[in-house]
Amino acid sequence: MQIDDTDRRILRHWLAEPELDRAVLADRAGVTPATLWRRLDRLRAGGVIRSQGARVDWRALGYEVEVSLRFTLDKTNPRAFDEFIRAAREVPEVIGIETFLGRVDVRLNVIARDMEHWTGIYRDRILTLPHIAEVEALMLISTIKDTGGLPL
Repeated sequence: MQIDDTDRRILRHWLAEPELDRAVLADRAGVTPATLWRRLDRLRAGGVIRSQGARVDWRALGYEVEVSLRFTLDKTNPRAFDEFIRAAREVPEVIGIETFLGRVDVRLNVIARDMEHWTGIYRDRILTLPHIAEVEALMLISTIKDTGGLPL
């Protein structure tokens, strides 16, 4: 979908402050409220805006540990990816699943309350996932940049 400078202004302001009242957003983007609504509807229909919702800070809920796990799967079984992903989706602490082309096949992002909780998740839930040939764990130390914004 092609977007123009008006769409970019709307998206830039909305991404910066998603809780803005629509009338204020329209004013900051330099359009009328009616134009804003039409533009947002068109961006939704075009698939640019996929959803609206809350971003929950899981750290505020007591989850202090985040680990990125990189897996290489045993691909001798043609169902390895499907079975691994199906099982990984059942682990409540897995907050993200991504697949790749290259040496790493799948990455899971996992959260835990503390190191003891992480150890239990890793031993009891992660290492029992099917078709693991190799796993590498990267523990998050700090997040330098985390934005949903685009270079618009």
